[in-house]
Amino acid sequence: MPDPLPESFETIRLTCGQAVATITLNRPQRLNAAPPLMFREIHAALQQLPALGARALLITGEGRAFCSGADLQGRDSGAGASRGATAHQALTESYAPTMQALARLGIPVICAVNGPAAGIGCSLALAADFTLAARSAYFLEAFVNIGLVPDGGTTWMLARQVGKARATEMLMLGERIAADKAEAWGLIYRAVDDAELMPQACALAARLAVGPTRALGLIRQGIARALEQSYAETLAMEADHQRIAADSADALEGGMAFLQRRHAQFKGV
Repeated sequence: MPDPLPESFETIRLTCGQAVATITLNRPQRLNAAPPLMFREIHAALQQLPALGARALLITGEGRAFCSGADLQGRDSGAGASRGATAHQALTESYAPTMQALARLGIPVICAVNGPAAGIGCSLALAADFTLAARSAYFLEAFVNIGLVPDGGTTWMLARQVGKARATEMLMLGERIAADKAEAWGLIYRAVDDAELMPQACALAARLAVGPTRALGLIRQGIARALEQSYAETLAMEADHQRIAADSADALEGGMAFLQRRHAQFKGV
């Protein structure tokens, strides 16, 4: 587990307002290339969300890129270590723990992909519950072009999101997938005009932030687990999750609002 970092980050910005936390990848001069430090800072930011009262998370990039991939240069690379050893350490100690923490998060996650999302940046973008992309953006898994293999959970995600044939195309040919094509594939939630990206992403985040947070968290956990377990196991999981959700204050409010024919006022508890 990464060590906690101070609230002032070097490679990201964390803000929160109206119950929506926003993590902005903040290395625009490097097209938001992600050193291990960036993912350790994302991990630390995720740990702060409960104290901030966040009920939805929005992730985007500063400048003209979402994230151009991993950056293993500089102080994060081990002195004298081989390229393989450096990559393995970064993945196991920084990138993978952060991706797992994001998957376990109990609130909805939205990614606003404002430009290229490559490598680990593509993994991060596709890990969201809702991925919106500007029409000028694209998704790229170029590992094969430099003799490497996909990482950051991409192999797991792509095969489940778009099927074996399209996952194989994307990973073995190493070609850009434009935002419109990504939407047509079902890889992302929506491709939008560039000027509409942040307004639409923020509106969606705001909508989710006033929803029944506990139920939304259980839904995202349930979808992830359903991809790995049997039908019978999923039925049992749904029953357990329904017991938790049904005992929440939001479920009581939702039921009363339905009977009274009014909009529910969810508090996230």
